[in-house]
Amino acid sequence: MRPTLRRTWPLHFMLLPALAGLIVFNYVPLGGIVMAFMDYKPWLGFDHSPWIGLDHFRALFEREDSLQVIWNTLIISVFKIIFNLLVPFFFAILLNEVRIRLLTRTIQTMVYLPHFLSWVILGGILVNFLSTDGGFVNRVLGAIGIGPIPFLMHGDWFRFTVIVSDVWKEFGYGTIVFIAALANIDPALYEAAEVDGASRWKQTLHITIPSLLPMAIVVGTLSLGNILNAGFDQIFNLYNSMVMNKGDIIDTFVYRTAILEGNFGFATAVGLFKSVVSMVLIVGAYRLAYQYANYRVF
Repeated sequence: MRPTLRRTWPLHFMLLPALAGLIVFNYVPLGGIVMAFMDYKPWLGFDHSPWIGLDHFRALFEREDSLQVIWNTLIISVFKIIFNLLVPFFFAILLNEVRIRLLTRTIQTMVYLPHFLSWVILGGILVNFLSTDGGFVNRVLGAIGIGPIPFLMHGDWFRFTVIVSDVWKEFGYGTIVFIAALANIDPALYEAAEVDGASRWKQTLHITIPSLLPMAIVVGTLSLGNILNAGFDQIFNLYNSMVMNKGDIIDTFVYRTAILEGNFGFATAVGLFKSVVSMVLIVGAYRLAYQYANYRVF
């Protein structure tokens, strides 16, 4: 142990800034959780703000706006999880059928790029492209006799836009996992299928898809931990007062309640509720992934 530590101490030393950042920004703020049980007033501080127990949590399940926010979050996140699993799954299969390597790499690069763009940038692009007042998409739809469609000004269309744009942004990056799983399929299986006269469709149906299913199960179950994360960056950069009823999610609700309204205690209670539920879902997801796909991290 000591000889090993003597050789690797510079590497351990390099971890110290990251460890310090983790403690300062992730662990020290945990002390603020007490605000969820207090009628917290900044000018009174933690010492003199009155304790109110579970009143904020009761209000969370009694207020109509908070229940609507939870419902919005579930709808948007569930559809994101489903399509961010299905689209990369089938796109990887289609990409695997392209025999020209240069074309494959070009397509991969093109679909990966949106993942690295901030929603601040993409939000501005989408607002301009989807505008009913001369936006590119509505101009195209108008040319074929459709429109204008209020993508960002009607609640149902807003949800549709949020889900589709998120899938478009992330499916290329999500495809990497399935491309790696495809690379691990034994070529002898395809060779044996060709000898037996199986077509490409039959090979895909009976070899490729079954070989990818364990990875799909892993990705799907691990995604359950994010069921209350509908994408703060995306929603915050796209929503407005006209779609608040169907577009407001837990994270934007917490931001608005705490920062704009100054109700820090209630916002902390909502955030704590979300964190506890997410932790339970993550633990359950890991157990499911181990049970059905023999996948474990530790």
